[in-house]
Amino acid sequence: MIKSYKIRRVISNIFVYVLLGGLGLIWISPLVYLVLHSFRAEGLAQVDYLIPKSYSFQNYIDLFTVTGGGTNFPRWFLNTFIVAIFSCVISTLAVLMVSYSFSRLRFKARKPMINIGMILGMFPGFMTMIAIYYLLKAMGLTQTLVALVICYSAGAGLGYQISKGFFDTIPRALDEAATIDGATRNQIFWKIILPMSKPIIVYTVLTSFIGPWTDFILAKIIMGSAIDNYTVAIGLQNMLAAGKSLTQFKMFLAGSVVVAVPITILFLIMQRYYVEGVTAGGVKG
Repeated sequence: MIKSYKIRRVISNIFVYVLLGGLGLIWISPLVYLVLHSFRAEGLAQVDYLIPKSYSFQNYIDLFTVTGGGTNFPRWFLNTFIVAIFSCVISTLAVLMVSYSFSRLRFKARKPMINIGMILGMFPGFMTMIAIYYLLKAMGLTQTLVALVICYSAGAGLGYQISKGFFDTIPRALDEAATIDGATRNQIFWKIILPMSKPIIVYTVLTSFIGPWTDFILAKIIMGSAIDNYTVAIGLQNMLAAGKSLTQFKMFLAGSVVVAVPITILFLIMQRYYVEGVTAGGVKG
């Protein structure tokens, strides 16, 4: 009986490891291809083999030096970085304030507002993109970086669920003790709650910073043909446009790697706090 159980367990483990190994291989193969071929020296566009025959840094050099013919990666990278920084700061403050309000304050519209926020979060974002475009056009903000910052920041407060869950885990006795000592609600938030909320702050900063680097649809609708104001997502797709993919495909691969570098470094540095924030925020909803 015991021997039969051990055999079944070994077979089960082998199956699980093979399955996970296969899924891992499927997941990592495109990344390996991307990195290897970003250094490929021979050929122009796609080739019919996986391992490059020769390697060079020329693709990365061209990426930062070729700035004509509708290509300007350094400018696009800077645009994205600027938008990401401003959006990150505004979005983080908005999310934390909304989350704290729903967690600690009690007012008549609290429950309806929480429910409305959850319902709105169920709708895909692209449903409102055209309306957002015409609103920005009426304000004269289309094809500007300010428009992107507004779009990425304006609805940030709706992503309050995880942060609210984290604030719910902080004992309310701290607020009550501070109130007895004469602290205002504003002082409690900034001087007591936030210093204790490093995990969720890091989590919110990380997710807010990544957004502008990966968004394509909304940014493309807003920017239109304003090439100098493109973000990296639009710019990289522009490299694959008709007439460019043959000569700029390797630059596109190099650009994809460069875009991943700051995000990856930031994630690795903050990974521990990121996991703590998600775990703690999921304890209570």
